[in-house]
Amino acid sequence: MNLLETVCALTGAASARRRMRLQSLWRGYGEVVMVSLEGGPAPTVVVKHVRPPNSAHPRKLQSYIVETAWYAHARPTGPRIPLCHGATTDGHERVVVLEDLHAAGFKRTLSANDPRQIVAALEWLAHLHATHLGPPPEHLWPVGTYWHLGTRTAELKATPDPRWHTRAPKLDAALRGARFQTVVHGDAKPANFLWSPQNASVAAVDFQYVGGGPGIRDVVYLLDTDDPGDTRLEPYFRALRHALPPHVDAPALEQEWRALVPVAAEDFERFLAGWGRA
Repeated sequence: MNLLETVCALTGAASARRRMRLQSLWRGYGEVVMVSLEGGPAPTVVVKHVRPPNSAHPRKLQSYIVETAWYAHARPTGPRIPLCHGATTDGHERVVVLEDLHAAGFKRTLSANDPRQIVAALEWLAHLHATHLGPPPEHLWPVGTYWHLGTRTAELKATPDPRWHTRAPKLDAALRGARFQTVVHGDAKPANFLWSPQNASVAAVDFQYVGGGPGIRDVVYLLDTDDPGDTRLEPYFRALRHALPPHVDAPALEQEWRALVPVAAEDFERFLAGWGRA
């Protein structure tokens, strides 16, 4: 499909001009570009143009379908994400037109070394998890995160350490069997958060692996911690307690998710042990 014509059709713009490539997608699956609009909903938009190779992996293709569905169904009262101006598909080719967060004031990428920014990212995650507490909607992954065992059996088989072959199913069962489930971002690394210049607000991007799970999976991944008593967890649980609906048993949820901190950390370690070996 013609990218600029498609953008105009989706946004109602009179004309569109490609300004720059922002990034390439993983392994030649397409690109993210900035496009200028005339007569559209905004002066600039960010366009995710997915053009998978013929050998595309089904799980990767599904990740773009899930991400598009997330943007289309996201609650406007939820944590800050790019607004979706429209999306369309032609076979496996996909165009998603998103708000330009840089134009909205989000200029800086989150730094893993800035405690203030990390606290705000944790508060963003708490808002996400509290807003979506319960089983995930059908249009998202049943189990979120890109490393969960159900999609990484090849890596597990390739892992030379035999202890993982025994531990992995137990870790996965503990996480999947948690009483309190929510929607997790699935790739909550610092690079997927953007900051406003005065550190007043934070937004998140890249929702290819958004889906179900205990919220602590996102938190452990962001903080790289396996300690339930890590003081860096406190801003998250404080924000979560404030954001949870009144009917939720907040103390029970916190107790369960704190207990799952080392489980989630070990589960990610399991993934890393086999990463690149399959």
